[in-house]
Amino acid sequence: MAVIYTLLVLFLAVLVAGFILLVMGAINFDLSNSEIPPGVTQPVKLRIIHIILICTAVVGRILEKIGICSQVGFVRYLQARKTLGVDPKLFIKDLWFEKVPVRIYQPKVPSANQRRGITFFHGGGWVFGSLETHEKLCRSIARESKSVVVSVGYRLAPEHKYPAAYEDCLNATIHFMKNTEHYGVDPANVIVCGDSAGGNLAAAVSQTLAGRSDLPKLRAQILIYPGLQALDFNLPSYQQNRGVPLLFRERAAFYMLQYLNGHAANLEEVLEGSHIPIDVKLNYSKWVSPDNIPENFKVRGYKPHVLLDCTTEVYETVKRFCEPNLCPLLAEDAVVHQLPESFILTCEYDVLRDDGLLYKKRLEDNGVRVTWYHLEDGFHGIMNSFNSDWLSFPSGK
Repeated sequence: MAVIYTLLVLFLAVLVAGFILLVMGAINFDLSNSEIPPGVTQPVKLRIIHIILICTAVVGRILEKIGICSQVGFVRYLQARKTLGVDPKLFIKDLWFEKVPVRIYQPKVPSANQRRGITFFHGGGWVFGSLETHEKLCRSIARESKSVVVSVGYRLAPEHKYPAAYEDCLNATIHFMKNTEHYGVDPANVIVCGDSAGGNLAAAVSQTLAGRSDLPKLRAQILIYPGLQALDFNLPSYQQNRGVPLLFRERAAFYMLQYLNGHAANLEEVLEGSHIPIDVKLNYSKWVSPDNIPENFKVRGYKPHVLLDCTTEVYETVKRFCEPNLCPLLAEDAVVHQLPESFILTCEYDVLRDDGLLYKKRLEDNGVRVTWYHLEDGFHGIMNSFNSDWLSFPSGK
């Protein structure tokens, strides 16, 4: 019996040691391929967050390999944990709008007038994120702005491919706009808002509603470091910030392909720019081009990228990247000039920075009023840590 016990202890020790070595190996690999620029304040905090994310991904991969659950499922499980209780300043309720789960935050303090309404679409690369991951942020928005916030729990990829997320966000927003009186909201004061992938969805929904005559006009759109195109992953910000946590260049393309196709089979072609025919790229170059990025954003190690052509087979798998509902930066001027007043947030150390800069230019060229806020020391995902106690950043707040 003692021998069996000793062998069992040794087996567990080897298992734990192997697990630790696997995690440490993954951390070392990711850290060696990442870079935290000197302009980021509190770099140690960012590194800690990055290591936590790596460990989560590695554990999820191990669980997937031994058949317990998928890596994506494990990460989502951790994200979905409820951590907040009752809010003394808000009424919070889970509902369904047109078969889409939503969470509504209404200020308890009485209001003499109808309130502002905000539909919020969370980030997470269309693959991750939930009502829970952005709970603190939505509560804060509702409390600080005294607005009614509707957080939308849209369907996620790869199980639900494009246009599922877009359709859920659109349908939930339309339902809210048609029923604003139930929530004490001014129908002329409804805003769409989102971060990262949610910023993409907010821009797409805003464009779709711009042409609707049966609904009130949106008051504004708020786009927080949005991803708005998939034609060029070699813009200056993609080159400069390719290894900056929390979103690497490769992951940005990976998530876009997951949303589009439910897989990332053509990742290499997308990264090198050989997924779109040259004539199509040239057609959109008036909107998607390094030439439209201010020169001061190119000084940090940018090299012009040579245009590459693509095969018909590859283009067939990704040609929907040219649809504005997926890549809002490609919308026609006739749509863009109808868009509401806009707020765009960009971060210097974010691969998606230039998507925001290019859209800012498009909006301004079409006479749309834009408020642009640029975080000089910001990185992708900084908003999510605004209220994370000792892991928060001044810029996030």
